[in-house]
Amino acid sequence: MRFFKIVQFSFFTFFLIFALSGLARAGEFYLSRELMESLKLEESDFLPFDENQAKLGQLLFYDPILSGNRNISCGTCHHHDLHSADGLSLGLGQGGIGIGENRTVPSDNQTIRRRMPRNSQALFNVGAREITQMFNDGRVSTDDYFEKGFNTPAEEFLPEGLETLLAAQSLFPLIGEVEMMGNLEENEISPAVNERIDYGWPLLIDRIRGIPDYESLFINAFDDVVSFKDIDITHVGNALGAFMGSEWRSFDSPFDQYLNGDLDALNAEELAGMEIFFGKGNCSSCHSGKLFADQRFHALAIPPLGPGRTRKFDLHVRDVGRLGESDRWEDSYRFRTPSLRNVSLTAPYGHNGAYATLEGIIRHHLNPIESLENWDSSQVILPTFEKAERLDFIIHEDRLEMARFKNFIDIEPLELSEHEIQQLIAFLHALTGEESIKGRLGRPNEVPSGLVVD
Repeated sequence: MRFFKIVQFSFFTFFLIFALSGLARAGEFYLSRELMESLKLEESDFLPFDENQAKLGQLLFYDPILSGNRNISCGTCHHHDLHSADGLSLGLGQGGIGIGENRTVPSDNQTIRRRMPRNSQALFNVGAREITQMFNDGRVSTDDYFEKGFNTPAEEFLPEGLETLLAAQSLFPLIGEVEMMGNLEENEISPAVNERIDYGWPLLIDRIRGIPDYESLFINAFDDVVSFKDIDITHVGNALGAFMGSEWRSFDSPFDQYLNGDLDALNAEELAGMEIFFGKGNCSSCHSGKLFADQRFHALAIPPLGPGRTRKFDLHVRDVGRLGESDRWEDSYRFRTPSLRNVSLTAPYGHNGAYATLEGIIRHHLNPIESLENWDSSQVILPTFEKAERLDFIIHEDRLEMARFKNFIDIEPLELSEHEIQQLIAFLHALTGEESIKGRLGRPNEVPSGLVVD
């Protein structure tokens, strides 16, 4: 009888401890069932795609034939080996050689004039249905103002037939001077675009039509293509969109496992970081939803560097952010919130890559003005390019511009302990996918044009 009572007491004690620990876990880490359900990212959250178009898009994505000087592809700055980006604060576009930190300017090249204006964004989950704006300033968006389905820099000259926002977005790096097009005197594409923004695309299509292997691939991918004469730039855009939208879908991180019921998927530090993220740190006020991005624009006083993107009449070396698209003064220096899924893989951070580490960008969020004033250029990752270096940090010498810059900040200072910062970093690492981060189709070894694949 005594033995039975001891066993009974032990079982009751074990059950009580287990129950209380469960309650403590639920209370300590605080995510409600409703919030957990709202954060689950699934296949149904993405736009559908055609497999043949995606496979064609994979080849076009890595084929330099779509660049003005046939020397760069989309994959150069969004490479599989570099997690769909380039690992640089500001990259080198057409004319450079190599990828990532090994990208350089050839000693005999006199035509590259400046760095990329902004950091190359990673392409994880860009095919999600909730995304309605692309680029840091939202200059490509879902909007029927011009009766084309999208509001873009091409305005009414955007060709009809583009099926998705990604398809529309994909056309503009092709005709970006420092990205893929090249300078006015270098090829036939650039002068055409200089005359009117849509005049360069048909010339790129002429190149595609001259490659027999592409003809059969387009015929196989699109019902309205029966010969090379039917191929136009919308087919290229739709194929690129299908590839990018399906290639880097990532929702198999430890955090996703946690959302799906595996409460052991996150360790104690990651769980503590999650509580900070959704609670004291207030991170989820902007990094919200399934993609950890509110699809809005915010000014954080990220230290400026590089040539930036300005309005056409603006003579300053600076980046005006959303203002350049909206022409609303209140949008000055505001940039689109980036997704935090796989954020541990997408350094450097900020619209211009001003911070090389997660810790650096987190500390900036805690006190933007102090961080800006104490920032030093050792935190950026830039390929050597002497011609550009005189402009890299010159904006910091412009007293009036820096004063204006500091007037636009959308977050309040916040204090976190050193341990809490490390816990937050641990949680952000738990947003990293596993198999899906490698890409679905991968990088092709060769492309139909026969040009070298980076």
